[in-house]
Amino acid sequence: MRLHGKIAIVTGGGGGFGEGIARMFAAEGAHVVVADLNAEAAQRVASEISGLAVAGDVSKGEDVARMVQAAIDRFGGLDIVVNNAGTTHRNGPILDVDEESFDRVYAVNVKSIFWMTQSAVPVFRKQGRGGSIINISSTAGIRPRPGLVWYNGTKGAVNTITQCMATELAADNIRVNAVCPVIGATALLEQFMGQPDSPQMRAKFIASVPLGRMSTPADIANACLWLAEDSSNFITGVLLPVDGGRCA
Repeated sequence: MRLHGKIAIVTGGGGGFGEGIARMFAAEGAHVVVADLNAEAAQRVASEISGLAVAGDVSKGEDVARMVQAAIDRFGGLDIVVNNAGTTHRNGPILDVDEESFDRVYAVNVKSIFWMTQSAVPVFRKQGRGGSIINISSTAGIRPRPGLVWYNGTKGAVNTITQCMATELAADNIRVNAVCPVIGATALLEQFMGQPDSPQMRAKFIASVPLGRMSTPADIANACLWLAEDSSNFITGVLLPVDGGRCA
């Protein structure tokens, strides 16, 4: 198994891409902390993969610290962090996004990485065996579309942060990479579309993807698996589009 004995935290692990990542990591031998704002969803996934559920808000430092401590207390350490939890404002005109929505998007998508770094990096350093941090970004941070301006900005920040972290933490053998999915059928789909989900709306978005479909949790999980395992131990600072050619 490709992650045998590794200890991982997956935020937003109660559904969508995060659930797919958590399930694949567990299937490949990892001990997984499934962290999610929705306690019931986290518990559902954790119980099905023999993982540990931790409820919390990634925009709050004390909640993120609990996630890291839970990994140490239950499994004895930490090897992999997947910063997957994210949110968005509704697709629409730039002036229609209110301050509360703006603040929440930046808190969940960007500040969460600040908090996880504060809690996880000291653990990686103390253990002395390095680690892998994987930030789930988006094609929105590489080839942004109008209508999601402030969300796109958060993913641009994630991409820059990822590359800066990779350089600064390389001396500690802590690798930092980002996976950049194209739109997928997750709970945020209608928000990204700005319209009710329908075959016609899906066709509109799929038309911009050369391989002709949306991304799936398995697509994203496969990319994360490679970035988490030892075979990618010379890979850091990469922004990996998983997008069917959308950013080509």
